[in-house]
Amino acid sequence: MTDVMALHASTEIPPGEIISSDDEENVLEEDLGFGNIILVDNLPVVSREKFEKLVSLIRGIYGRFGTIKEDWMPHDPNNNKSLGYCFIEYNTPQEAELAKEKTNGEELLPGWTHKFAVNMVDDLAVPGTEVAKEITPEHSVDGFAAGGNLQHWLTDEKVRDQFVICAGSDTEVLWNDAQYLKSELFHKRNLWNEDFVQWSPLGTYLATVHREGAAIWGGASTFNHLMHYAHPQVSMIDFSPGEKYLVTYSRHKSSNSSDANTIHQVEVNIFDVRTGKVRRNGTLNDFALGGPIFKWAGGKDDKYFARMGKNILSVYETETFLLVGKKSIKAENAVDFSWSPTDTILALFAHESGSDNKPARVTLVQIPDKKELRQKNLFGVSDCKMYWQSNGEYLAVQVERHTKTKKSTYTSFELFRMKERDIPIEVLELENKNDKIIAFSWEPKGHRFAVIHGDNTRPDISFYSMRSAHNTSRISKLTTLKGKQANALFWSPSGRFIVLAGLKDFKGQLEFFNVDELETMATTEHYMATDIEWDPSGRYIATAVTSIHHMDSGLNILSFSGKLLYQILKDDVFQFFWRPRPPSILSPEKEEEIAKNLKKYSEKYKEKDKEVPKLLREKARGKRRMLQEEWEQWESRWQRLHEEDKLERLKLRDGEDSDEEKEEFEAQELEIEELLDVIEEVVSFDD
Repeated sequence: MTDVMALHASTEIPPGEIISSDDEENVLEEDLGFGNIILVDNLPVVSREKFEKLVSLIRGIYGRFGTIKEDWMPHDPNNNKSLGYCFIEYNTPQEAELAKEKTNGEELLPGWTHKFAVNMVDDLAVPGTEVAKEITPEHSVDGFAAGGNLQHWLTDEKVRDQFVICAGSDTEVLWNDAQYLKSELFHKRNLWNEDFVQWSPLGTYLATVHREGAAIWGGASTFNHLMHYAHPQVSMIDFSPGEKYLVTYSRHKSSNSSDANTIHQVEVNIFDVRTGKVRRNGTLNDFALGGPIFKWAGGKDDKYFARMGKNILSVYETETFLLVGKKSIKAENAVDFSWSPTDTILALFAHESGSDNKPARVTLVQIPDKKELRQKNLFGVSDCKMYWQSNGEYLAVQVERHTKTKKSTYTSFELFRMKERDIPIEVLELENKNDKIIAFSWEPKGHRFAVIHGDNTRPDISFYSMRSAHNTSRISKLTTLKGKQANALFWSPSGRFIVLAGLKDFKGQLEFFNVDELETMATTEHYMATDIEWDPSGRYIATAVTSIHHMDSGLNILSFSGKLLYQILKDDVFQFFWRPRPPSILSPEKEEEIAKNLKKYSEKYKEKDKEVPKLLREKARGKRRMLQEEWEQWESRWQRLHEEDKLERLKLRDGEDSDEEKEEFEAQELEIEELLDVIEEVVSFDD
């Protein structure tokens, strides 16, 4: 593989480097987000006439810490009075941080009772708060079309989730109104995309892909067009985890190709999501495009991303989009890597080297200092896969090894405890080492994992915990389910529940399993199901048949325990996705406190829950009443027509009115014999 990235002007550059499309600019405009904006609270509430005086005073105080780009003081439209707080936007986050540090808790004027309460807007702009309602794109970065509060959907009173369906030429975004056993249309558009749609990782944007490039949409009451990213023939897009950047890819045949040697090129653009500007772009020669070439570090900082080259791993930082430490990491025989979902730690897998007898190895590297945290040598390796637990607490390395005869392989797992001192490693081997591994999956935010292994037609499913009854640092086996029709695992986002799914060849067999109780809650089937996805809350799950795989497309919405709630039947469904939710802003301690006092917090919802069955029953009664009324109207109409035709009937019956006569019937049995055929035959009798 030739690992060369070049400018569109075809200037060759060293391997591992990314050069800006406008590299003559040494300083590029940074996407500040809300990091350069502060919220100043606990101000006096003044009338409209005193606005300018208060604003002038605030500007005088806060102008000492940097250049104020903009300030605004919200007011109550009912009485035209200020609301007691204002926003101040500086040129840089450093100026905003300094202003917060110097004024938080200080008096507005000597002797006044008003003391500033100053916070960074980045720390407060969460769904449902006044800050989130006030801060909109028009107040943040120029060039990003105003779409209102882009997280308004999170404030839904019914706490519902949204999902998108692409069917034929229509794209629909719907609310999952599962309590009322239905979906509710939020937005629908025909020919909204030309290829596919994709949610951003935090659910803020819906991206649509077209021949000319990609576009993102969002808004409070509808989906407004926010930004377009030009990239002809784009075939793949990838957001950074914090949604600050969008990477677009396209693949085409190189002009240097010949009949004997086809060379493919991948065009890459990295856009700033809010400004739409290209931060870096380039061309990768002779590169496959099976997935995103650049992989982002975990977390929402969007500070680092990396890609694999030939015997190197190139890690970049987004402040300058240059290599961390100005050079790549040497990674001889490296073939794969993955980031921790939460930390700037890389797991790097390298094959063994036959020339110098180096074994295969998995190496953990801390970024940005490139410190090697742990290395595990592996011998006789045929293949290797890496699975991170969602909190980054554990890393499972699935190692497929050759037997001594090299005629077959067996599998084991190397399990890294990432949060413990020196990162201890445990080895897990199945009871039957020769079992084929069909699927592996961690419990989200938990310590358990599931493995499908064994025969392809009736495999077993084993559950393990990274803790034992008496030791939190020891693996324990929970149970093994024998002979299941399953080839895929789908954990609830909140853990505890898992769907054991038999997709494609298993015809859509589904088993809903409670891992806490180690018992099956329900078994069902969605014939020929191709896709299964939990909603972000873990309360509902969707099973779908897409037209790409089967003609009878549509989806079912089920409860977490496997009860079918409602169906959506559509022709030519080719995409279905739940809208992601951003992570909870609550601390682990607060979440634990809520869990302990759940009964207290849930009281206000109980009455609403009681109303739902009543409303559903009333809806059912209303439907029955409507059907009864329709029947009575039909019967009345035909009785009226019957009366209108009476004269015609009398005429046909020679004046005899027989409408009211009760005819008497007598049942009789009549036997009829019918001669079908006669055959004459002469029979001789011997003496």
